Amino acid sequence: MITEASVDNQELQSAVIRFAGDSGDGMQVVGDRFSDSSAIAGHDISTFPDYPAEIRAPIGTLPGVSAFQIHFGGNEVMTPGDAPDALVAMNPAAMKMNLQDLKEKGILVVNTGQFTKGNLKKAGYESDPLEDPQLDLDYQVIRIDLGKLTEDALQKSPMKRGDKARCKNFFALGFVYWIFGREVDSTIEWINGKWGKKPELAEANVSVLKAGYYFGETTEMVPNSYKIARAVTERGIYRKITGNEALALGLVAATQCSQMDLVYGSYPITPASDILKFLSSYKNFGVKTVQAEDEIAAIGVAIGASFAGSLGVTGTSGPGLCLKSEALGFAIVTELPLIVVDVQRGGPSTGLPTKTEQADLLQAMYGRNGESPVVVMAASSPGDCFDTALEAVRVTLTYNTPVVLLSDAYIASGSEPWRIPMVRDLPDISVDHVLYGDEYVVYKRDPQTLARRLAIPGMPGLEHQIGGLEKNEEGKVSYDPDNHEEMVRLRAEKVQRVADTLDPLVINGPDSGDLLVLGWGGTSGAITSAVDAMQAEGRSVSCVHLRYINPFPHDLGEILHRVKKVLIPELNRGQLTMLIRSRYLIDAIGFNQVRGRPFLIQDLKNKIQELL
Repeated sequence: MITEASVDNQELQSAVIRFAGDSGDGMQVVGDRFSDSSAIAGHDISTFPDYPAEIRAPIGTLPGVSAFQIHFGGNEVMTPGDAPDALVAMNPAAMKMNLQDLKEKGILVVNTGQFTKGNLKKAGYESDPLEDPQLDLDYQVIRIDLGKLTEDALQKSPMKRGDKARCKNFFALGFVYWIFGREVDSTIEWINGKWGKKPELAEANVSVLKAGYYFGETTEMVPNSYKIARAVTERGIYRKITGNEALALGLVAATQCSQMDLVYGSYPITPASDILKFLSSYKNFGVKTVQAEDEIAAIGVAIGASFAGSLGVTGTSGPGLCLKSEALGFAIVTELPLIVVDVQRGGPSTGLPTKTEQADLLQAMYGRNGESPVVVMAASSPGDCFDTALEAVRVTLTYNTPVVLLSDAYIASGSEPWRIPMVRDLPDISVDHVLYGDEYVVYKRDPQTLARRLAIPGMPGLEHQIGGLEKNEEGKVSYDPDNHEEMVRLRAEKVQRVADTLDPLVINGPDSGDLLVLGWGGTSGAITSAVDAMQAEGRSVSCVHLRYINPFPHDLGEILHRVKKVLIPELNRGQLTMLIRSRYLIDAIGFNQVRGRPFLIQDLKNKIQELL
């Protein structure tokens, strides 16, 4: 935590910074650059991009505010932080939307050039907040006219005045770099790479970045600069990665581990679109991507690919999962391998396209007609998206049943350092198809997994029939009541048998006691941080985080019954809570928020304390 101090260079274990401005001010760019520089400096990081759904909201308005928060430090960083130690506000609207989150005595950098009467009115200010003496009592306020200083730095540039003004985000970045002891070299290299074909623009951004840095070095406005401790990490090669990038790389790795081509069918939808973009650059690894005309066509492409012997995957968000439900049922009854990635966002309907939520769980579990169970699993962090994707492929190929892989906007867009795994450490998940000359019965099952074997269509002697109508073991259409009941039972039992291959759950803390906090998905970092803090205070609390929600791990029930109380925090109205109550008949306590934002650690600590 930042405090006022008399020293020139204060050492901190960690810090949280938030950049906020108009959606056209480049806040995501500078936030991303600060993240990269922190990772290069050897810090653990966690980021939270927060931007409006509109392509370009009206300039200077509250709905148009875009922000990027980064938590970086020497300890293990599991969340982007509850509240910023430093806030950069590029205009009045950014200050209005974010000031209430800034810690007491935190650093407030304001762009005074944008505090005009018109902009103040757009932000809902009746008077200029920068003239309020209380502001300087509450925060360390640094008033800078970024526009003027940027223009001064580019006096000799032939660029137009409007183009020069757009460089001011790099002045702010350079200034914050100096405050927090960041180097500028990696950002300069990135600028030259991005705008190398526009040397005028590259030179201008580099000049402004340096000007901001040297302004921090020479001005007397800043009482302190800060040195952040380096993180102690496991030996290896690391890169910064978002959840969508990690998920895409997990699928690419799966093509090599399974020795199968990947076909990814998708219709662009926020916040899942980047997966399609990332996968499209891996054609050399046997990856084929199809941007379909709609959600139904996208899952149809994936199902067709699986039938033809490839690994079929489709990606979407909540509204698209609704549209895919009938085709997903088709994949269930035909018992084809298929992965449906759902990067959850705020709903219902169009809802909050760029905000996070966990409200698709019951849709993933039950959102189809008939008895149609699928495997449901959820990633817990950006880096975990890689492992979860690889695991989803293992399951869908081993059991020939669809898998719904749940991510969410928070971990999909957020980033963290990720240790790149060694290829030799990746599992072999290859499977055998029926070969020419083999005896083939379409729905004859493996006695252990209950999976049917697949025959690649077009092979002589292996012609067969599958489809949406119920079949008997030979693959013939059957309306026999006993056959239907048996096939329904087998499909459900097959999903449950996935649990036979799962490792025991990891309990963070004592395996019995007063309270267990049970979570799933992107709540992992906040839950673990809150539980660790309460354990440090001597409280009898532990936590378990689920990757598998259908089937539940075999040891979950025993774990739940060993504690006095179970708390389930979710970014929905209690969907996992309902499943746990009905399955294990315990009075699980829900802690639910649907605000489009991830949990704060302090909110979880308060709830835990309330129950102990």
